Formats: sequence, structure tokens, C-alpha cells
Amino acid sequence: MTDILVPGARDVRGTLEEPEGETDAVVVACPPHPQHGGSRSNGRLVAVADALTDLESTADAPAEAGIACLRFDYGDWDEGDGERADVRNAVRWAAERYDRVGLFGYSFGATLSLVVASELEAVDAVAALAPTVRLADDLDAAAALDALSASRPVQVLYGERDETVDWEPVVERATDRGDDVVAIPADHFFVGQDRKIADAVSGFFASTLFE
Repeated sequence: MTDILVPGARDVRGTLEEPEGETDAVVVACPPHPQHGGSRSNGRLVAVADALTDLESTADAPAEAGIACLRFDYGDWDEGDGERADVRNAVRWAAERYDRVGLFGYSFGATLSLVVASELEAVDAVAALAPTVRLADDLDAAAALDALSASRPVQVLYGERDETVDWEPVVERATDRGDDVVAIPADHFFVGQDRKIADAVSGFFASTLFE
């Protein structure tokens, strides 16, 4: 586990976790809304990071040495624009050091992940847990899906009882695109579902970053 200072105009710090063996793949993990306690220590992000670094090779998931994971905290609150820049800078940092880059986010971070994936070719695959359809006019998850190439692997996970965010348009668009859509019997906070989320997300990246 290594502390990282992400280069950029804002103070963005992260934690890099790597598997025991060498790997040329990494997933950048984006936390929920920072004004509601979202941080790199969020349980869903930690569970996904643990599952990625512990991956074992299978026929469907040939990740020989696991996948590294960079969890980070956003800089000072900036209405979503600065936070999008933080995600972009974290992806750029990762792309300079690894051959393949995945992007994962939860809630606020999920919407930003989809938006940034549609903007940066460096993102090879993206997984979004409980994305809301729109944070602002230029932070629109459904529009981001429209902009993403059909060849770019996308996974959308959602809570069937989630009444906190407007996830339905994103799931509908992802389903129409033929993306990997995962329903989880939970509300927005996914209590007791960390293992299911981690298994689904790590399996998705193992099968897409190592094709």
C-alpha cells in the first residue's frame, strides 16, 4: 500500500494497492460525494480494491497477477467540475504507469467515471455502481454512455431498492447498449453487499482488461 499525490492543480491524494505479483493493469476508484462523507476509505471501494489485488486466473478471468487499484480523495469541493478534473488526473497518472486502465466509481463517483471514460481514450473499461443520471448539464451519465464506443466495455450496477439517486435512465441506456448490467437486492447504501459488488466488479475488469 503506497500513498500517492496525484499531479494537478488541486490537492488530490490517494492510496495505491498492488497485488503480490507484477501487473500491467490498474483500476482507478472514485468515491461517493465528498460532502456526504465520500472518501477513498469507503467500504465499497476498499472491497473492490481487495478483490482486484487478490484476483486469481481463471478461464473467464485470466488476470495472472491481479490488478492494482488506486483509491483517491477529491480535492476541495468544486461543484463537480474540479472533481471531474481530479478523476481525469488520476487516470492520466495511472496510464503513465500501467498498460491498461479501468475506472470504477460509486454514486457521485460512478457518474464521474462514466463521464470521464467518455472523454479519455486511456480508459479501457468502466464500471459504475449506483450512478445518478445527471450531476450537472455537462455531467450527464446517460449522455456519456451515448458518447462511449460500443467496443468500450461498460458495467452498470444498481440497487433494486435505491430511491436516493435517479439510476433508471442510466440502466435503461446501458441495457439498450448491451452493457453488463447487474441488479443487486439493496438500497443505495448496499449494506451487506460488499462481497457481491466486489466479485462482480473484479470479475468484470479481469475479463475486460486482460482480453
